Amino acid sequence: MRVLVTGKNGQVGRCLMDQGESYGFAMFGMSSAELDITNIRNVDSVISQIKPDLVINAAAYTAVDKAETDKKSAYAVNETGPKILAAACKKLDIPLFHISTDYVFDGESDIPYKETDSVNPTSIYGRSKLMGELAVRNTLSKFIILRTSWVFSEHGGNFVKTMVRMARERDRLDVVSDQFGGPSSAHGVAAALLKIAAQLEQTNAISWGIYHYCQKPYVSWHQFAQEIIERATKMGLVDHPVEIAPIPSSQFLTSVKRPENSSLKTDKLERCFNVSGGQWSLDLEMVLESIKGVG
Repeated sequence: MRVLVTGKNGQVGRCLMDQGESYGFAMFGMSSAELDITNIRNVDSVISQIKPDLVINAAAYTAVDKAETDKKSAYAVNETGPKILAAACKKLDIPLFHISTDYVFDGESDIPYKETDSVNPTSIYGRSKLMGELAVRNTLSKFIILRTSWVFSEHGGNFVKTMVRMARERDRLDVVSDQFGGPSSAHGVAAALLKIAAQLEQTNAISWGIYHYCQKPYVSWHQFAQEIIERATKMGLVDHPVEIAPIPSSQFLTSVKRPENSSLKTDKLERCFNVSGGQWSLDLEMVLESIKGVG
């Protein structure tokens, strides 16, 4: 199977490229400089040249706070881009896998969100990602939309790397304790997409639609930070004691109100594809080892 990956330099994009060949796929990764998904001619040209059997869209505008004042860019990448990709895929009958987010929900539910729960994004980022979902759904019949939450890896910028960096510099970190979710390693997200792709290659008939992916257990940002710093300290990434102090989200100044509950229910993904996210702690260990390796 020939797989075209957009956003190859992002967290999930890099993991897709790293893992893809182990599934026997021919991987063709494109950075934003190589493939501008908001440019119809560029998209059509690249797809006609590569002739992929599957397109995985890992490109996204993910600067949540910046999106509030940079709406044009957020909607261009998160809505227009997926719409153009979906249209190009439709013309050639190519399936599209698209990565979305927990931010399509308002976070007010008391239980983990199912794929069928009502969406109600409260930020520009969330709205732009929802519009991207709708663009894909309204254009294609052969699509997988995989919603994820709290993505982390050794690549790019993310909560794990930020906590380690700040812990090296400080004796105390204030971390929000009233927002909950399931951390998702980029390695795990990539593996889930590739396992679905492998089933598609084998059967050419899978259950298309929206799915949720995250790893367990659900935790607060504070609990996640505690585990990160405890492990980082044991590994020598942090060389002094650091207090991880719980604070309410009302004390964390930000232009965007984060969802209080980002927990995603993953039963459908497990039932349809036998794909389980597993424990985020295992991937956290691997990510910290990678961070340690680069100094």
